[in-house]
Amino acid sequence: MSSRKPFHCRLLHDWIFDARPDPLHPHRRRYTPSYRRKRQWVKSLWIGSGILMIMLGASPGLVAAIALGTTFASFCILDETG
Repeated sequence: MSSRKPFHCRLLHDWIFDARPDPLHPHRRRYTPSYRRKRQWVKSLWIGSGILMIMLGASPGLVAAIALGTTFASFCILDETG
């Protein structure tokens, strides 16, 4: 018996793990240099926010507000329209 995957499974596997950059494709845009730069900005933003949250750890309301603001800023930075 052959252990080959059906055609639709191979097609889906090839589509998911294809790393060729294409800025117009919703999956492959993650491999473009501009998106990687944006991800680095978001990473730095979260590290800075985390340090700020640790410093202000006695105020749960302020920590929650910083986390929500950072989440919103992350989505704005990683938005695919810009």
